[in-house]
Parts: sequence; structure tokens; C-alpha cells
Amino acid sequence: MQEQARTRVAGLYLSGEEYMSLRGKNITLCLTGAISAYKGLELARLLVKSGAVLRPAMTESAEKFVSALSLGVLAQNKVFTNVFQGDDEGYVSHIDIAQGTDLVILAPATANIIGKIAAGLADCPVSLIVMATTAPVIIAPSMNTLMWENAQVQENVAKLKARGYVFVGPDSGELACGTTGMGRLSAPQEILEAIDGVLTEKDLQGERVLVTAGPTREYLDPVRFLSNASSAMMGYAIAADAAKRGAEVRLISGPTCLPSPRGVVRTEVTSALEMNKAAMEACADATIIVATAAVSDFYPAAVSEQKMKKGLTPPYLELRMSPDILKNMAEQKTPSQILIGFALETEGLVENACRKLLEKNLDMIVANSTAAMESETNEVSIITAETGDKGVEKLAEIKKTALAEVILHRALRLRCLKPLAL
Repeated sequence: MQEQARTRVAGLYLSGEEYMSLRGKNITLCLTGAISAYKGLELARLLVKSGAVLRPAMTESAEKFVSALSLGVLAQNKVFTNVFQGDDEGYVSHIDIAQGTDLVILAPATANIIGKIAAGLADCPVSLIVMATTAPVIIAPSMNTLMWENAQVQENVAKLKARGYVFVGPDSGELACGTTGMGRLSAPQEILEAIDGVLTEKDLQGERVLVTAGPTREYLDPVRFLSNASSAMMGYAIAADAAKRGAEVRLISGPTCLPSPRGVVRTEVTSALEMNKAAMEACADATIIVATAAVSDFYPAAVSEQKMKKGLTPPYLELRMSPDILKNMAEQKTPSQILIGFALETEGLVENACRKLLEKNLDMIVANSTAAMESETNEVSIITAETGDKGVEKLAEIKKTALAEVILHRALRLRCLKPLAL
């Protein structure tokens, strides 16, 4: 088990029904005695909505904060709370649960339960399950900042990470004790993303994926610039999904408010010249390159050091051609590399995309219209060098998060034709 990437960014979370990796999976959700246990109820709801078969468990202290009845109703299953409940349950119920689960998640996980697991102690329903399972275990800590920063707690966390336990959070924020700091339980949606990441097939293991994303800004003066409406959502979704599927991911991003997906190395740039430099430095080591960035075609020949004042006539603006980043990468492409580009057109979508595919020596191109620039969805045509305009794959409107999976699946098909270089 390795610490997995947080795979979605603000505005790009999947709805519960879209977590294909969770459908039919047996997941054990364990709550321990933190005031944030109420968030475990929401996590239970999301897991059931995703199609998982949920078996919940609680410590005695967790029942001081939320009821087993509430958890059981949301989980649609009886809650395991007492290892000595009688013959109808069997005193080895924890073995049945532990051996029949695909994943165990502790949310919230207190300093106490983390210490027990690190020490190999098993004296409550949750610690018994963890000791007896061979399935992946995710731990989402929740505690006071001073408790989280305690040297013994950190030693226990480091020990469990070294053993392969996956940690999600904690986050920094307002705590129930009235202070602010590290120790806040991660949001249920973020924990769900981590579960999805652990259970997703690592079919991109060994691949080094380079993604360019977002717009560029070409400044005219300290406050004005030439740019476009690219949201960067498509590139971030691809980077996130690639990381979730086991790839080593480098993301070169123009200006955006989107947070970096966990597990992705992000390089921030502003202009086309900066993106070209970063991309050329990174592309040699990549095995799959996906160029989603909406790079400015022109940049000003001169930049005013001071804000340009409004005059009687508009200022004269001299523009120069920006570097063709996709073409530059294509010229350095090795036989084993897969290069995927995007084409945004206002007319002749497929025709112009096919021309770009050939002229820039791409392996695949994704053609879309301007309607996708600020939307969470996209409607595209996918064209590969192998089939050209004779094999255009048209996809109806689809969320960019789902489209990212499709694009990377197509990249794996291309990998069959271009084996990974050793």
C-alpha cells in the first residue's frame, strides 16, 4: 500500500454514482471517539451512494458522539460494536469482517487508535479488525493540534506509513476545542477520493505522465494581459486520474485557482515562453505527454513597466508569435513516447484537428469547441494517428473527470503499439 493521490480538485469532484472502482466493493468503515465522528456518517452515505457494500464498526467512545443506529441506517448494515455480543454474532465477528473486506477506513481516527495499531494492540472492535485484515487500511486522523504534533503520535504515524498504511489528512482549520491548527478531519469527499485512489487499478504504473494545463498570460503592463478563458479543469483532471492510476505525474500549469492534486508535481508558469521552457525541460523524461494547455498564440513585443494610461488614441500593440510548444515537443519525441494534443476550433472541428494531428506528429488529438473552456463537461472527437479521419471517435457531452479516464485508456491502447522503453 502506498500513499495515494487526492484525485479531484475544487469543482471537479465526482458524484457518488461515478466512482466505478467502488461499485460492489466490500468496505469496512470504522469510527472512533472524536467529535468529528459525525462526518463519518456523511462518508457512509457517500460510500453507499457509490455502490460499495458497507460494513460499519465503532468503538465504545465513538458511540458517545454518534449513535450506532444512525450509522447503521446510513450504511444499510448492522454496526459491529461489541466483540462479545453473543453466539448469534459470534465472538470472531471481527475475523469475518477483516477477511471479507476489500478496504478498511478509519474516519475519524484518534491518537488513541493510531497508538494501538502502531503498538499491535487489539482490545476494541476497530483495532481487532485492523489487526486481522490483509486489506489496505486508510487512516484519517482527527485530534487537537498539540496532540497531532506530539512526538509520540508522529512516531506512531511514521511507523504506520512505513508499514504501508495510507493517511489522509489531517487538515488545518478551526477545531472543536476553539483553537485553529492542524488536526481537523479531512472532508468526507476527500476521504472518498482517497478510497477510490487505493482501489483503482494501477494500470499506469511505470508511466511518467507530463500534462500541460490552463491558460497563459502575456502581460502588456503590470495589470493588463492577453489570455483566454481556459479553466485548466481538463488538464488537472487528467493529471489527477493518471496519479490515481499509479503514474508519476508532472503538471505544468498556467494561472489557475485550482489546487494541485495530491501526488502530482506541479510547476507554475505564467507566459507561453515560460511554459515552453518548462515543457521542453520535462518532456524528455516523460512516457506519455498530454498537452491540454491553451497557450497564447501571440505575446507583446514590449511590456510597459508602468500601467499604460488611457489617452486620446489606443496604444499601438506590436505582437510576436509565441513558441509552438506542441510542435517543439513533437520534434524531440522518441519512438516510445506517446504525445496527445488538444484542438479547440470554432469551425471545421474534425478537419482542422486531423491537420494538426499530422502536422505536429501527434499520436492522438482531442478536438473540442470553445463551449468547453469554462465548463465542467466537454463534447469531443478523439482521433488517432493510426486511424485518422476514418476512425473518429465522437463522445457525447461528458464530465471532464470521466473524459480524463477515457483519454488515458486510449493512451494505454497506444502503449500496446509503442512498448514502454526500458
